[in-house]
Amino acid sequence: MGSSQKAGESLVDRQAANSTTIASFGYDPIIEVLEVEFHKSGVYQYFNVPASVFEQFLAAPSHGVFLNTYIKGQYPFEKA
Repeated sequence: MGSSQKAGESLVDRQAANSTTIASFGYDPIIEVLEVEFHKSGVYQYFNVPASVFEQFLAAPSHGVFLNTYIKGQYPFEKA
């Protein structure tokens, strides 16, 4: 986390998701952070996510299934 960032502060601008699990998401390709807001459990930040993986996430028929299969457990994260 950069020195100008505070714990729990959003690192990226998020956009609304059409998902039963995910409320919104955003990505910063410079710092390779995927930020996901879940309807029930809040905001999580996934680190070191390559742009190519985020592009696949965007193209996936289900963002929730893609996240559970290819991102959770594969990249370090923290609750914001």
